Amino acid sequence: MTAPSFGRFFLPGPTEVHPDILAAVARPMIPHRGKKMTELLAGMAEPLQQLFRTRRRVLVGTCSATGFMEMAVRSGVRQRALSLVSGAFGERFAAIVAASGRDVVRLNVPPGQTIEPDMLDDAISRSEVDAVTLVHSETSTGALAPLEALAQVMRRHPEVLLLVDAVTSLAASPVETDAWGLDFVFTGSQKALALPPGLALGVASERMLDRAKTIPERGAYLDVLAFDQAAAEMQPTNTPALSFYYALDAQLKRIAAEGGVEARWRRHDAMRRRVEAWSAETGIALLPREGRRSWTVSCLKLPEGKSAKLVVGALKEQGWTIGTGYGALKDSTIRIGHMGDHTLAALDELLALIVQALD
Repeated sequence: MTAPSFGRFFLPGPTEVHPDILAAVARPMIPHRGKKMTELLAGMAEPLQQLFRTRRRVLVGTCSATGFMEMAVRSGVRQRALSLVSGAFGERFAAIVAASGRDVVRLNVPPGQTIEPDMLDDAISRSEVDAVTLVHSETSTGALAPLEALAQVMRRHPEVLLLVDAVTSLAASPVETDAWGLDFVFTGSQKALALPPGLALGVASERMLDRAKTIPERGAYLDVLAFDQAAAEMQPTNTPALSFYYALDAQLKRIAAEGGVEARWRRHDAMRRRVEAWSAETGIALLPREGRRSWTVSCLKLPEGKSAKLVVGALKEQGWTIGTGYGALKDSTIRIGHMGDHTLAALDELLALIVQALD
């Protein structure tokens, strides 16, 4: 079976994995408690800190990002959280709060919109909560929350922790973990990092770790204190997905060769701006407003009478993959996942084909 050429798989996740990374996955196993494992983790420690813009330890676990979403709740929410909901993944965060036995207060805006700083400040002032959950880049709508400004609001409420889903933003657009005072921020391997699915990565602030010590029912597998202790000792918490750790190590080296995370930000910003310009030229509107658009996922509103399933199918026949809308937006929108190792040149080819599919 001949593998398709790289650069035509623009699903919003999992993201296409570069052949060099796939080759790294094939390395042989090593003892996961041995010297080579310690050396592997130690070699990744500083590059991961650079990726997250932090001086704290970066936690890596064998699970999806949803696992670290649950970690955020179980280790960071004492009794009640305010969940900012602007799409399906904000709702998922809220649902995990409830499933974990905590109270949840939802602050909702319509799909494609974002919660703004004044809305957050007002909601916290009116609600007795000890944590806020938010999604930075909402994969279901392509909306980008104003995270830095929201984090500034949180400084007026020092008793409330800020728990951030950065699944489709980290490694592709600015996420300043330390400078913005994020208490827990996490991502998954299969999005902007362009790795196979199966790893979650996150950073916990000192406030988050202190909070976790006061919560006896944190669980076992996803206990943030256990992860932090293991990271301090350059050890995995449990038997890790070794092959994906190899892939992560290889991708961190590729990011460094590109010029570091800031160069990666610039490439993703250029792809976002290219879609915006194309949208203005064709009249195919983006769902979120200007200034609130993800750098990694573009959600486009289809003209009246056009079906997302048919557009996606037409592209598939030509060897290209994009996503339909998500949830209630499934048939009225399409989503392009321009993240990871994708290029402007390939994106241009895709955009031209979308125009043809809509004719």
